[in-house]
Parts: sequence; structure tokens; C-alpha cells
Amino acid sequence: MISPDTIRTAIGVIGNGTALVLFLSPVPTFIRIWKKGSVEQYSPVPYVATLLNCMMWVLYGLPLVHPHSMLVITINGTGMAIELTYVTLFLLYSTGPARRKVVLLLAAEVAFVCAVAVLVLSLAHTHERRSMIVGILCVLFGTGMYAAPLSVMKMVIQTKSVEYMPLFLSLASLVNGICWTAYALIKFDLYITIPNGLGAQAQGKPGRHDRGRRRRRQDQQQPRRRRPLLTKSSMIYTKIKEALGTI
Repeated sequence: MISPDTIRTAIGVIGNGTALVLFLSPVPTFIRIWKKGSVEQYSPVPYVATLLNCMMWVLYGLPLVHPHSMLVITINGTGMAIELTYVTLFLLYSTGPARRKVVLLLAAEVAFVCAVAVLVLSLAHTHERRSMIVGILCVLFGTGMYAAPLSVMKMVIQTKSVEYMPLFLSLASLVNGICWTAYALIKFDLYITIPNGLGAQAQGKPGRHDRGRRRRRQDQQQPRRRRPLLTKSSMIYTKIKEALGTI
């Protein structure tokens, strides 16, 4: 019989795969930046925020904080390297205030994570307390990362179109949230369950809007039954009949 740990590991591997798809999804954007030699109007905030989220989850997965979390370390370590590459490209192809903004955000994040690591490892002396402190921070940042695409939901609802939120990307986010929620529930981990459970629910909304849009389009394409035109004589006959019926 397959043990729960084996199932949990298998689900975690699948979660690593779906998360890797999400981390690599901005590659076309950065290919465009590289070809044009400019960041144009693209914002570095999503990538800097995701980098912070990955650094916090790597800290959470360390054996000194939360033992037996190697799959958490592998995917978030990979994500950290990918997001750092994106941020580096922003530094190379941005100028003036935009570059200073990226440098300041990056420095603040590194300082914050280092401060959390030093304080947690020096002041909290048990795995439970260390996991709780870092886990609460991870819940906040993880929920924020999943909630970031919801800013596009307003545009999706207004335009009644999901072209601004690609269905494939939303599906990958949904599968990723489900996988990591299942991973956390098998050997219960509250701090992984909360952000991924909320993320799975949030990412299911674009698909529901897309199905509703298709249903409305099908209804509009169906030919409407035309009501038979009444001649003048038939209208007079109908009115007389209604008048006699009221007597």
C-alpha cells in the first residue's frame, strides 16, 4: 500500500512543475525587453514581490526552521533564481528613477529577509516557534502573490473577456494551488494550506467568467423565434373578443 508520505511527495513534485510554469511565464515579456533594449511601461513590482515571497519560503523550508520541507526549498530556490534574473534584466534595461526604485526595493527585501532570519534563529529556540513566525509572514506574502492577478479581474468583468488574463496561466495557477493545498493537508501544514487554498479559489474565477461569456454568446447566436405579425382585421377581432369577455 502506498504510504501518505509517498503520495505527498508525488503531489509536491507535480506542484514543483506547475510552479515552475508560473515562474517562467514572464519569459516572453523579458525577451521583448531584451530585443527593444528598454523596459518600456512594464512594472518591476510583481517580480520583486515574487522574489520576496520565494526568499521567505526558502527560509521557511530550512531544516533549522521547518524540517522535512525539501520540496518547498527546491521550487522556491529555483523561483528565487528566476525572479532574480528578471530583476537583473530590469536593472540593465531601465534608467534613472526606475532603476533606483528597483535597487531600493531589492536592498529593502534582502535586508528584511536577513533580519527575519537572524531574529528567528537567535530568539526562537524551537522548530514550532520558528515555523510559526516565518510561516505567518509567508502566508501574508503568499496570499499577496496569488491576489496580485485579481487586479485584472475588474477588467475581465468590465470587458466580459478573459483576453487580459490568459486561460492557460490561470489554469496553471489553479492546478498549482490545488497541488500545494493537497500537499499541505496530507501532513497538515497550516501555513502552506492558507495561501494556496485561497489561491486555488481565486484562480477559478476567470474560468467561470469565461464559461459564462461563452454561454451568453451561444444564446445570442441562437435564432430568436419571430412572433407572427397581426393584420389590422385580426387585431380588431382580438380587441372585440377581449371586450366581450369582460362583460
